[in-house]
Amino acid sequence: MTPSVKPRGLVKMDGRRLKRIVRQFRGRKVLVLGDFMLDKYIWGDVSRISPEAPVPVVEVKRDSSHLGGAGNVCHNLDALGGVSVAVGVVGEDEAGRWVRRHVSDGRGLITDAGRPTTVKTRIIAHHQQVVRVDLEKRHPVSAADEARILKFIAAANARGLVLSDYHKGLLTPGLLEKLLPLAKARKIIVCVDPKIDNFPYYSPVTLATPNHHEAERIVHHECRTDAQAERAGQEILEMIAARYLILKRGESGMSVFERGRKPVHIPTIAKEVFDVTGAGDTVIATATLALLGGASILEAAFLANAAAGVVVGKIGTATVTPEELLASIDLVC
Repeated sequence: MTPSVKPRGLVKMDGRRLKRIVRQFRGRKVLVLGDFMLDKYIWGDVSRISPEAPVPVVEVKRDSSHLGGAGNVCHNLDALGGVSVAVGVVGEDEAGRWVRRHVSDGRGLITDAGRPTTVKTRIIAHHQQVVRVDLEKRHPVSAADEARILKFIAAANARGLVLSDYHKGLLTPGLLEKLLPLAKARKIIVCVDPKIDNFPYYSPVTLATPNHHEAERIVHHECRTDAQAERAGQEILEMIAARYLILKRGESGMSVFERGRKPVHIPTIAKEVFDVTGAGDTVIATATLALLGGASILEAAFLANAAAGVVVGKIGTATVTPEELLASIDLVC
């Protein structure tokens, strides 16, 4: 195995070039194909335990709603200056209508009366998540809906495609086997945030971004140390036809792989971590826009790492702006 590059501290990057790449995010069109959800938050305080059961009683102060799943990828792309196009399936319900109203371009969303829109409700007290309640159906989408999705993507004029797989039934093996060769033939950059069950079908893609928990389940060994991450990354690249791989390793940062080159480990730059909800969506949105702008995979990963460092310091499903990302570059370059 090729030994890795092990930089001391942060990887040295050209801050001026990174800033140029970020400024070029604006107006770049990206299709987002995946599982669209509504994230609901109920915010409150806890001052006592219920007499009915050993659980906290949350006094509700307010509530909020946000795009979740693939919708949060769209939200991140838009916040960074890109132009997202939502492609997927929502239910014929109020949650589905809410999603349609809040994506910037929902022409690729199909309504299916036979399945509800996935809704995740999180109860937050004193900046901590108390419980999450999910409403969903995870059976595969119909063949007719698959055909409509393929037709839409084939007709769309976009150089970037994000596959946001939350294993809710949208990204089926049949759809992936038809879609990915089409994207390759059209030279579309395809970046996938994967789930384990569909992993063998993510070929060919430009970039895959599993986290270390997913990587461990894929390769059946731990992925905690740099050496373990390197081994896992090489094994994953032998399983799927991906040009690049970013292993998201939480507090340990990222490990970046490119075929034919040495792996590079990038330490996290997050100062405080309040909530990791949606951080993976920020990573793939940032990396996709960077690659579309001509960034190397190391530059794309560095920017994605910086963006994730911003959003984990916020509570709830969050995004990062170009101004915040530029400020983060100033701090580390």
